[in-house]
Parts: sequence; C-alpha cells; structure tokens
Amino acid sequence: MSNVRRVLVHADKQTLAGSVAARFITKVVDLLDQQSEVNVVLTGGTVGTAVLAAINESPARDSIDWSRVVLWWGDERWLPRGDAERNDTQARNALLDHVALVPQHIHWCPSPADGIDIDEAAALYAAELSLAADDGATTPRFDITFLGVGPDGHVASLFPESDGIQVTDETVVAVRNSPKPPAERLSLTLPVINSSDRVWLALAGPDKASALGLVLADASTLEVPAAGVEGRLRTVFFVDSEAAAEVPSELIATEY
Repeated sequence: MSNVRRVLVHADKQTLAGSVAARFITKVVDLLDQQSEVNVVLTGGTVGTAVLAAINESPARDSIDWSRVVLWWGDERWLPRGDAERNDTQARNALLDHVALVPQHIHWCPSPADGIDIDEAAALYAAELSLAADDGATTPRFDITFLGVGPDGHVASLFPESDGIQVTDETVVAVRNSPKPPAERLSLTLPVINSSDRVWLALAGPDKASALGLVLADASTLEVPAAGVEGRLRTVFFVDSEAAAEVPSELIATEY
C-alpha cells in the first residue's frame, strides 16, 4: 500500500500543525463548492488538538461555511462528558466553541452519564452513523478523517494485537483493555476509517519514528494498526523532522 501514501515532512510540530490547518481550510472550501456538506472525523491527542487550534488561529478560518461542516469522532474515551481527557472536550476548547457550527451537526460520542454501558454506547453511535448514511451504507461518506499514530502504531483506539483491530463486521467497537488509560473507549473500526475519501495522519516526536518506519515498510496490521490505514482517494502522513527519522528519502513527498 505504500505506493498510495504520501509523507510530508515539516520542521517541527508547530509548523506541521499550521500546514495541516491551512490544507484543511483550503480543501473544505473547495469541497463545499462542489457539495452541500462536508463530513469530517476528528481525532484527539497532542498533535490532533494542535491542528484544531491552528485552524482556529488561522486568518482564513471563517472562509469555511461552518454551518455545512458535520463532525464525527474516530474514537472517544469512556469518561464523563466535559472531562478534560475526553477528545471532544479538547476539540471544543481548541476550535469547536469558536466557530459557527450547527449543534445538530456535531455527533458527540456517548458518555457514562447517558445511563448506558459501553456496549450500548457503541451500538448507539453505530446507529447514529447509519442514520446519516446514504441508502445501503452503514456510515456517511467521510471527506476527511484525521488520525494520530501512537508510538506502538495504534490509530483511533485500535491497538496492536487487540480484538478491535480485527473487527470487520461492525462500525463501532467498545474497547475495554486499552494499554493506555483510560482502559475503556469507543472506536471506529478499520473498515470505517478506510471508507473515508482522505485520511490525514499527523504525528510528531522521536517516539513516533519507529512506528512510522514500520507503517511505511508495510508491517502487519495486527502488529502495527496504522499500517492498515488507506483512504479511498488519498492517505497522507504529516510528520515533523523527528518523526521522519526512519523514513526512506524516496518516500518523502515534495508536494501534496
């Protein structure tokens, strides 16, 4: 799959976040010229949140008609709504509370306060995805899916050797044994991630270099989940120079 991937290297995390933010704004404006809405899947993590903050800080932020942007989450931590460690809380603080989104277009993952268990939460989010899908589909057509990559190569909350990375017949899984806290999470499955037109993976720091090297060497998806990620139209790794330490020069793109 490496022939369909692009690796774009930036000097540091701040430059990376600004570059992804600029590309996001340009792409969403272009897409909204062609279609009525844009479906975007958000991620958490340090770099993912930094990208959202960079979008918010961009002078071009309001060139997007935010009323036509529909938001989803690739994964969420099973914590009370508003908890500082939830991905959606971090997204709200970084961007969502600062732009004119339509409340009904923000598809929050359930929380323990909803009076359901985590299996019911997974089923509920799967049903919400299905309701927004075209006839015959189980999820909306995602235009852009953001992902981070862990030092172990995990994406969303799909960890190496876990049950979740092996699920192909569900759209949302309940994760109970995450190797990083909190142990319980919700996550989209890999087939859903790969149904996105564009998957943008952003990673920074020397602890990500080994994982990125394994991904680009087409490691086993079971062992390195990020190796199984492939968007329908484009798969781009936005990385800083430290994360790119083990990337062969021939795989580094000079342009998007």
